[in-house]
Amino acid sequence: MKVVALFNNKGGVGKTTLVYHLSWMYQLLGVPVVAFDLDPQANLTAAFLPEERLDELWLGEGDASTIAGVVQPLLDRLGDIRDPPLEAIASQLALLPGDLALSAFEDRVAEAWPRCLDDKPAEARDGFRVTSAFYRAAERAARACRAELVLVDVGPSLGSLNRAALVACDYVVVPLGADLYSLVGLRNLGPTLESWRKGWKTRLSGQAPPDLALPGGEMKPIGYVILQHAVRRDRPVKAYQRWAERIPAVYHEKILGSPLPAPNNGGDPHQLASLKHYRSLMPLAQDAHKPMFLLTAADGAIGGHAEAVSDCFRDFKQLALRIADSTGISR
Repeated sequence: MKVVALFNNKGGVGKTTLVYHLSWMYQLLGVPVVAFDLDPQANLTAAFLPEERLDELWLGEGDASTIAGVVQPLLDRLGDIRDPPLEAIASQLALLPGDLALSAFEDRVAEAWPRCLDDKPAEARDGFRVTSAFYRAAERAARACRAELVLVDVGPSLGSLNRAALVACDYVVVPLGADLYSLVGLRNLGPTLESWRKGWKTRLSGQAPPDLALPGGEMKPIGYVILQHAVRRDRPVKAYQRWAERIPAVYHEKILGSPLPAPNNGGDPHQLASLKHYRSLMPLAQDAHKPMFLLTAADGAIGGHAEAVSDCFRDFKQLALRIADSTGISR
């Protein structure tokens, strides 16, 4: 099992859109995948499921139908995680649903982090159980549907909840917009990931329970994806290009901890993709409740839309293959 997070502490850069479309693409490529919604806003879950099913998950009387239900025993201090519920989306694609109620777990995760270093074995064990809850939920989910890949969507923050989510991940892909805010976000993200990585390694070297499945917490950055948002009239193309050209140096310095190598004709190998803004396809995809690259004439994708669908399929396939190559995912 490989766990890959798409993460940026800046919102609005397309994390959820990427996870949604990559999940579908891997399914089409024959890679069994679990989409894991760890964003308390649960937009990924809303993208996958019809409103009627969302009503059942979020307003029903069952208490274990989402990730919030999985961790509820830990929140109540009455046991360990429940087996994760999975929504079958396609033959090799499952969803571990998110929930707005997950935000209640934030304080519990925050107190668990220092508890991992407690001299008392019982206190340390509780800290490790809570901090590793998302990883163990991902592991059980992957085992249940024989998935090779878990794609994780998280919210735009550097809080305790996301620290536990990233500790569960082997790899990190950073979605970016070509703007000032993404560059500032990169400057904050790199040192934070390194701090989390070192902090988890320190905890693993202490009183880590040998009988508890714990993540390695590698959080290895494998690259970034630039999403070309629609160019506004007050934001000319030259401004977009100027910010895009600055991204490689900041990524290398703040995420990789090394200077940008001398330029070469191949460009920055850590840029996994630069995706177009398929603004004409998104409304059609939302109405059809399917990924943009699977739209058909019946969904209104005719003429220029049909060509955009083909381009979109090509772009996401190339991105999926690059991530697969970087993580050792068989395809």
